[in-house]
Amino acid sequence: MKTCKIIALILSVVMLFTMPAYGSSVSETADADSVEIRVGVLKGPTGMGAIKLMDDSENGVYPNYHFTLTPEVTDIVARLSNGDLDIGALPTNVASNLYNKTSGAVKIIALNCLGVLYILENGDSVNSVSDLKGRTIYCNGQGANPEYTLNYILTQNGLVPGEDVNVEFGDPSEIAAKMISGDIDLCMLPVPVVTTVCLKNPNVRKALDASAEFAAAANDGSKLTMGCLVAKSDFIDAHPDAVAAFLENYRASIAEVLDDVDTSAELIAKYEIAGNAAIAKLAVPDASIVCITGADIRPALEGYYQVLYNANPASIGGAMPGDDFYYAP
Repeated sequence: MKTCKIIALILSVVMLFTMPAYGSSVSETADADSVEIRVGVLKGPTGMGAIKLMDDSENGVYPNYHFTLTPEVTDIVARLSNGDLDIGALPTNVASNLYNKTSGAVKIIALNCLGVLYILENGDSVNSVSDLKGRTIYCNGQGANPEYTLNYILTQNGLVPGEDVNVEFGDPSEIAAKMISGDIDLCMLPVPVVTTVCLKNPNVRKALDASAEFAAAANDGSKLTMGCLVAKSDFIDAHPDAVAAFLENYRASIAEVLDDVDTSAELIAKYEIAGNAAIAKLAVPDASIVCITGADIRPALEGYYQVLYNANPASIGGAMPGDDFYYAP
């Protein structure tokens, strides 16, 4: 399982995080605009939100920012672990895992993605969670945020996963292909895969929004908070002004992406985050891209962590993160 690989990787690098700070973290007084910052983002909503900043850095506006774009969470974890990255985008549960397994060697500096999961149907028979009873739903993310989210929505609506609803896990691209061809009729997938499926098969519709269903099930103000940015704790300590400046530039990038979807879509296609600009243009509004920082992080995230912890403590590293996990400039 992909999650097992992630946890194994985290455990294997614990000692790396306890070593002395690496070269780029020694200067306490370097100007915020000159500190070299290595950032890893994922193909998907986190990459979409950072796309303007990525393009600006490539074109010399921010020559001290160096981006790595990857489809693999394990790649971000590995690069943070071996010192190749200072900041990285991760699923929120992986961020907590990394924090717990490394005794606080990373901090969460921003939430960048809320819920991006939709239940799709090739048909029109599913209009509420109760309509899923007796059905088979295909889903990616076994042992990760998607599985725990789906299980929570089902159980809070009186359905037992594996009994009342059959859940089959698989690769998102394979599930998407089967939905497009009509081989399956029900799945839960993330944006922008959702957008591609709906474009290529007009009979497929968004039957349920997992974010709305999660909020309704929780009934306490909790939200799906699926993506975040973390930074190495020693890097933050060495360069607080540079981290604060980066977050402001990142926030501006997200604002530009949301304000000018046409231009953003072209950049998203250029960097191969989505298949083409048409898909990107439709995906951006559904990607739940945000930039939540400072004192607003914990209230937005902690309720979701509690849901994950109640479902499986190991999903967030065995314990709720401590106060020092939440970065406040």
